[in-house]
Amino acid sequence: MNQPVLECKNICFSYHNLKGETKALTDISFQVNKGEFLAIVGPSGCGKSTLLSIIAGLLSPESGEVLLNHQEQVKIGYMLQQDHLLEWRTIWKNVLLGPEITKTLSPEKEALALKLLSDYGLSKFKDKKPGELSGGMKQRAALIRTMVMEPGLLLLDEPFSALDYQTRLMVSADIGNIIRASGITAILITHDLSEAISLADRILVLTRRPATVKKELPIRLTLQENSPLGARNAPEFQELFTQLWKEISDEYCGGS
Repeated sequence: MNQPVLECKNICFSYHNLKGETKALTDISFQVNKGEFLAIVGPSGCGKSTLLSIIAGLLSPESGEVLLNHQEQVKIGYMLQQDHLLEWRTIWKNVLLGPEITKTLSPEKEALALKLLSDYGLSKFKDKKPGELSGGMKQRAALIRTMVMEPGLLLLDEPFSALDYQTRLMVSADIGNIIRASGITAILITHDLSEAISLADRILVLTRRPATVKKELPIRLTLQENSPLGARNAPEFQELFTQLWKEISDEYCGGS
């Protein structure tokens, strides 16, 4: 049996300030296998982004542990809600920012960057500044910037939330296809249940704060077109959506 790329064991975390303690996460446990696309959903403010920050090593859990498959020296890539491209740099320079900072810039990295820009329709725009690109194009550039670092685990914290609905549909489908084609293991935080179902292999549902894992839902769709947009036409889609909606709405209503 393959070792999971990531395993979270009994993760607990609280925020502290002068007014006291706010518990965010309680006894969170799950694992993610190599090549799997996991989505995490739950009520607003339940601690989804906090959990992602703990996985990325930006926060330390109060108890529990995050285990990575060190046999494969897993690198973590983190894509945030905003693209955070630097306006004074071209798209080409933005894409190569990571290798520059880590002093790993090489002809091989430049070749990879060129290939990714070409594969995902941005090669003609590599000498443009971010302000000259649409929101969807900027998000693709931000993903390419992350993928140039060749991460083994990609964390996506609502990366499409700043886009209008039509653009969000198209860009989430594009990025979902990019991740699938690359074979990268990915974790997506989202409030959009349709997005979670259309992109993920499995969905974790968190309870309201302090969050714990309420349900794990495997996604198995009958697809005529194997794509995130095609997934929305699968016969199982509506039933899965209704099930997820009930699980989360129960949390808002105080149900079990």
